[in-house]
Amino acid sequence: MLQATAKNKQKMTETQAENGAVCEAITVHNFSERILEQTVHFHVMKHSGGFFLWVGSAPELSNLAVSMSSKYDSMPLSTLLLGDPSNTAPNSLAQRLGNQSKKTKKQVFVSYSVPMTDSKLSLLVENRIKKELEIHPEHF
Repeated sequence: MLQATAKNKQKMTETQAENGAVCEAITVHNFSERILEQTVHFHVMKHSGGFFLWVGSAPELSNLAVSMSSKYDSMPLSTLLLGDPSNTAPNSLAQRLGNQSKKTKKQVFVSYSVPMTDSKLSLLVENRIKKELEIHPEHF
């Protein structure tokens, strides 16, 4: 009975490709927080190669950055894939989150679409993400 339950759980978290290879499913985790009178939404999609984090107050994907570890540098490499290069928030956040998860060698994708209404806002948003990482590491 215990084996059957474990197999069912495995089927729920993994899917089988047409060629027979087993692929880990993408899991989704959402949370929101009121920060400095502004509701900020967080959407995490965990996959086998890392995770995608969208942070925003309106449903838009205006930028996308990626960070990954490198054997040549102690800091993860990061680059902006989509969006205005003068907005460094997604790139910086991806790099800092990548630095936290550099032991796992996984990629971190970040989209950050929160209007800068206060200079403290981005720090508070990042602290909220770190808190969620501590509380629910299985979602990242």
